[in-house]
Amino acid sequence: FILGETCSALLLFISIMTMFMSGVVAIFEYDLKKIIALSTLSQLGMMMFSISLGLYELAFFHLLTHALFKALLFLCAGILIHGAGNTQDIRSFGGLSLNFPLVTVCMNLANLSLCGVPFLAGFYSKDLIVELACQYSWGIFVLLMMFICLSLTVLYSVRLTYLSFVGPYGGGTSISVCESDYSLVGPVVILSFTSLVSGPILSWLNFPAPVLIFLPVFLKWGALFFVGVSLLVMLSLQGVTYSYKWGAVSKFSGLMWFLPWLTGQGFSMKTLKN
Repeated sequence: FILGETCSALLLFISIMTMFMSGVVAIFEYDLKKIIALSTLSQLGMMMFSISLGLYELAFFHLLTHALFKALLFLCAGILIHGAGNTQDIRSFGGLSLNFPLVTVCMNLANLSLCGVPFLAGFYSKDLIVELACQYSWGIFVLLMMFICLSLTVLYSVRLTYLSFVGPYGGGTSISVCESDYSLVGPVVILSFTSLVSGPILSWLNFPAPVLIFLPVFLKWGALFFVGVSLLVMLSLQGVTYSYKWGAVSKFSGLMWFLPWLTGQGFSMKTLKN
């Protein structure tokens, strides 16, 4: 029994730090594919967080809903990379909503679902994990870190949307004929529809009986409050460039807190030398 609690606490700590690390790194990242990959890492941390609390069915439910809108996000990213001259740097995008209106709508739909906006696919699993986690007595630190990780998801999602679709033109070339290719747009439209309806449908299939949750009002609205505040904060910070004093922080985040060097590169540099 003691060993099981220790393993759960260890998994809880690792999952929260994974969500926090991936969220902070994604804020300083400019590679489109890396940002989406880091968001996937963050959601995997959310699933492990659910498992550490003993919510195994909820973790599987979040896996299903996340697979649908994250597949949509990757397909939209592929279309943008192909249409923007095979570049992955979001600084060379800007104003792509004029050339890719359909992809813009679908990608923003996937981003909103990732943030847990109500009545989209991600809301039904993510909000349920957060509310049930608030019922556990793990302490204020765990709850605060969980809400901070939710805020970080909103921050890098809004930043990605602004630099790609709303911000000033970055100077790259764009090919607007990508949306005339039905082999590209067709799967995106289908997955957009599933991102809208898969949340309640999968919820009814996985949980035939409604889940009863008793929470204070401030915790009940806590997730939506943090999502809304993060959205307003990131919108107000758009257009503010990172100064040189953020160079060390950006480099530290870009190296993913030196994890590649600690896990593999640090050993291979010594052993694989000629």
